[in-house]
Amino acid sequence: MRRWLIGIIALLLVAAAAFFLLAPGMIERGTNKIDGKPLLTVSEHAKALHKTLTIVDLHSDSLLWSRNFLDRGTRGHMDLPRLEEGNVALQVLSSTTKSPKGQNYGANSGDTDNITALVIAQLQPVRTWNSLLERSLWHAEKLHRAISDSAGKLAGVTRPEDIDVLLLERSAGKAALDRTPPPVGAMLSVEGLHNLEGNINNLDTLYAAGIRMAGITHFFDNEFAGSMHGLKKGGLTPLGREVVRRMEAKGMIVDVAHCSHACVADILKMARRPVVSSHGGVQATCKVNRNLTDDEIRGVAATGGVVGIGYWDAAVCDTSPASVARAMKHVRDLVGIQYVALGSDYDGATTVRFDTSKLVQVTEALIEAGFTDDEIRAAMGGNALRVLRAGLVPMAAAK
Repeated sequence: MRRWLIGIIALLLVAAAAFFLLAPGMIERGTNKIDGKPLLTVSEHAKALHKTLTIVDLHSDSLLWSRNFLDRGTRGHMDLPRLEEGNVALQVLSSTTKSPKGQNYGANSGDTDNITALVIAQLQPVRTWNSLLERSLWHAEKLHRAISDSAGKLAGVTRPEDIDVLLLERSAGKAALDRTPPPVGAMLSVEGLHNLEGNINNLDTLYAAGIRMAGITHFFDNEFAGSMHGLKKGGLTPLGREVVRRMEAKGMIVDVAHCSHACVADILKMARRPVVSSHGGVQATCKVNRNLTDDEIRGVAATGGVVGIGYWDAAVCDTSPASVARAMKHVRDLVGIQYVALGSDYDGATTVRFDTSKLVQVTEALIEAGFTDDEIRAAMGGNALRVLRAGLVPMAAAK
C-alpha cells in the first residue's frame, strides 16, 4: 500500500512538473501565431531604406509570457534579437493583467479572468496571483532585469532625454559599422487601468515603476470608463476624468485603444496633451468595432497624437502587409502623414503574417502603396517619437 501511494505521488509530481514546464509554451504557441501565408518580395530600395529608418512600435504584449526577452524565441512574435533584426529603435511593451473568459469584441463582463491561470502556470511570484497591480509591477521588474542583463543592448526609456541618448547611441553604433547591433529602447505601458485596483493613487506606483503610457480600459468596463468590448460601453466616469488629468500632469501618455466610442469622445474633449491609439485599425478599411471612425481619427490628430496601426486580422481585416499599408494610407489621406504610426499588438494573442524581424515587409508595402521615403520615415517611427517626446514631459516642467 505504501509503495503504491509513493508511486501515485511520484506520478502526480511528474505530471505537475510537466504541466508547469510545457503548458505556458503550448498556450503561447496556440495564441501568438504566424499564419505562413506568402510575403512580399522585398526590393533593394526597401532594404536600403529600411536600414536608415528609426522605427517605433507602440504596442506589444511580450512581457506577459515566460520567455527570456534577451534570447531569440522559437515561439511568439518578438524578443530582443528579432527587434534588432527588424531594425526597431524603440518598442513600447505593455502590461496586460486581466482578460475575460470567452473574450470577444462584442460584449464582455469583468467577472472572469483567463490570465490568473497563466500567471500560476508560469510560476510567477505568489503576490501576482491575486493582484492586478502586482502583475504590472512584475512585468516592470522583468523588463528592468532584462535591461540590466543586456550589456547595453536594451535601454529603458522614461524621459525625453532617454530618447535623445538612445538615438545618439544608435547613430554612433551604425556609423561605426561594427557587428554589434545598436541598442533598442523599451518603454512600459499598461493595457487597462483596472490594475489600479480601484485606488487612483496607485497611478503613482505605476509611474515609479517606469510606466509611461496607459490605456484606460481593455476588454471590459471598469470604474474609469466603458470598453468598446464591455457591457455598457459608457464614457469616462468622474474617477476616469480624474485619472486622465493626473496622467497628463505626470507625463503619462493617454491611450484610447479599446475605449468605447463614448470614452474616446470624452478623452478627446478634455485632452491637453497628445493622445494615442496605440494599436488597432480604422473602420474605413476594416469595419470592426474596436477600430477608429474618421471623426475619432480627426480627434486624435487634433490633439497632436498618432494612430498606431496593427498587423492582425481584426485591425486590418487581413494579415497582409498591403492591408497594413492601406489602413496607414487612409489615416494619411484623411488627416496627414504626421499622425500615422505602428502598433503591432505582437504577442497579444494575435495571428500575423510576419514577426518583428521582418518589418521590412511594412516598408515594402508602403513603397508599393505610393508613400514617399520621407512619409515612410515619419510613419515608421518619426511621428511616434514626436508624440513620446511631448507626452513624457510633466505638465509643470513643460510650462
